[in-house]
Amino acid sequence: MRMLTTGFRFQLRQLRRSPDTAQLCVTAPLFTLILLAMTEHAGRGDLAPYAVVAPTLMTLWSAALTLAGQMITEERILGTLEGLVAAPVSLAVLVIGRLSVVTVVGAAAFAEAWLVAGIGFGRWVAPGHPLLFALTVGVAGLATAGTASVLSPLFVLMPTARTIQNTLTYPFYLLGGVLVPVSLLPQWLHPASRAVFLSWAADLLRDSLLARPVGHPGARLLAIAGLGAAGFGVGAYLLHRVLRQVRRTGTLGQA
Repeated sequence: MRMLTTGFRFQLRQLRRSPDTAQLCVTAPLFTLILLAMTEHAGRGDLAPYAVVAPTLMTLWSAALTLAGQMITEERILGTLEGLVAAPVSLAVLVIGRLSVVTVVGAAAFAEAWLVAGIGFGRWVAPGHPLLFALTVGVAGLATAGTASVLSPLFVLMPTARTIQNTLTYPFYLLGGVLVPVSLLPQWLHPASRAVFLSWAADLLRDSLLARPVGHPGARLLAIAGLGAAGFGVGAYLLHRVLRQVRRTGTLGQA
């Protein structure tokens, strides 16, 4: 737990000085403007919650991909990656602690999207179930960190993370039902979508914004948390295997 909190506090300090943070703070309201302009033009003001949830999750996932790649890349450039690997601590735990800072990014993205919807379009989206909404944002943030940790071993082996980041961004938006509900996707994609934690998070966030009762909230929160925990387990295992390989071959600094 100490390593988790240490990693979280360290990355939170880094987050304030990162230019990527400014970029994320700009893209969230821009996505909200685009989506709300489309729903308003179509006369579908009832879809305002969709236009607020989508930028929140898009920013959350994009931040996790960026952070997961930059952590390893920056440590390699600074020449400190070898020291981290040699330290008597679990690198996987440190990684998940640093990645957990995306929960703060997700909360900030929602605040921006909510303000844009209210000030720009007069659509003040009031959560029908505020406690459930806050819990879902928090659990989704941790699940994002766990899932993104699966990529850490690849970033250890590769000299740059940009290719992976660019490849995994929009496919996850679609499979996760971030832009449109999973029910509107082709039937053959539904099993793959339900294996992505974003699909559960998007549905639950949209439902918690409505006043009607939410069905099975506990089970759905557990599904998000379970998929995130599974991602962390896979990531920790793969990172252990990769680190053992680079230690044996002495190629950590030449990846």
